[in-house]
Amino acid sequence: MNGNGAPPRVGDVTTVSTRTRLERGRGALGPALELVHTGRAPTRAVLTAELGVTRATAGAVAAELEALGLIRVDSRPGGAGGTQGRPSHRLSVAEDGPVALAAQVHPDGFRAALVGLGGRIVATAPGKVTVSADPAQVLRAVVEAGAELLAQTGRRCVGAGLAVPSAVAEPEGTALNPLHLAWPAGSPVRDVFAQCVKAAGIDGPALTGNDVNLAALAEHRHGAGRSAQHLLCVATGHRGVGGALVLDGRLHSGSSGLALEVGHLTVNPEGRACHCGGRGCLDVEADPLAFLTAAGRTPGPEVSLLAQARDLLRGEYAEPAVRAAAEELIDRLGLGLAGLVNILNPDRIILGGLHRELLHADPERLRAVVADRSLWGRSGGVPILPCTLDHNSLVGAAELAWQPVLDDPLGALGAAA
Repeated sequence: MNGNGAPPRVGDVTTVSTRTRLERGRGALGPALELVHTGRAPTRAVLTAELGVTRATAGAVAAELEALGLIRVDSRPGGAGGTQGRPSHRLSVAEDGPVALAAQVHPDGFRAALVGLGGRIVATAPGKVTVSADPAQVLRAVVEAGAELLAQTGRRCVGAGLAVPSAVAEPEGTALNPLHLAWPAGSPVRDVFAQCVKAAGIDGPALTGNDVNLAALAEHRHGAGRSAQHLLCVATGHRGVGGALVLDGRLHSGSSGLALEVGHLTVNPEGRACHCGGRGCLDVEADPLAFLTAAGRTPGPEVSLLAQARDLLRGEYAEPAVRAAAEELIDRLGLGLAGLVNILNPDRIILGGLHRELLHADPERLRAVVADRSLWGRSGGVPILPCTLDHNSLVGAAELAWQPVLDDPLGALGAAA
């Protein structure tokens, strides 16, 4: 019977059936969105199989995500078939959907961007090259740049994420060691960032993380780390060396956010003095400044250290001094990676920044150093790959803001949809 006491009409039955399927599948909204977000469910047939639900429930889940403006469902026949030979609806992230504000600060500047689902960078603000010693001033400027992008594009914002070149202690959200910035140790970057985001009128959470951790997260979801269960990422950006580990698909940050400070592994006991008080750390033996110094080049102020090191490696690798410097850094990096492999047993290593360039320059040397120094020798060689995403720390910062939506799309967006 319907609300008027009359027998239900066919349309009423269809509506009730659809609601029932959606209610059953509501708990699958987050997992379904993550599958589309990471490119693992390009069709509704694949979504059905991955979720382990009926085709009808998967259809209801996809329809709800589309109603929230997060994905697009294309019913036109495509190349990927569904079950029983039937063409399957194609699924993709909504190109005009919501975005996250992503911000990154590094020693040579800062940048803001808008990032949609799928890790797509929708818009970027021109990078700034001056980073003052006042965290609040810098974060206010980068948030203002992001707010201007939001105003220009008219996009709905789900929240904001910030990547910083420092270990970020949890749960306080403080930058413990911004060694290559002039910021005070223990700067409350998360609180300051959140205040700036709120002052700019931007809705949603404001979260902060270490830049290499966020690069690893982005690469695991959208880049060279896809499908890895135990992913080790090591990278050098503008200064220093960082590392991150993704275990069983989740970023491993340790008990208080300080895991994988690989920059302070000793790889040369008689080497350069490190900012941490040690000597010969990877942080000062395998970053752009170390490479330029080993090659006998004096860094200039015109462009970043990373750009200078990359250009030298790409353009003058045939020069004996440059090649010798590269080999020195490769050996130091390989020694550090071998130690990490022995401890962590990853199934894949990805390298970013200057380390990616070193891998391109002499992949066999680096792999040989790691294999020779690891417990299992060459027979247990771990794949070593370059990072593939441009601006992966920015994309990873956006992932922080997207996570509440991935966890509960309806709860995060439904009320305002």
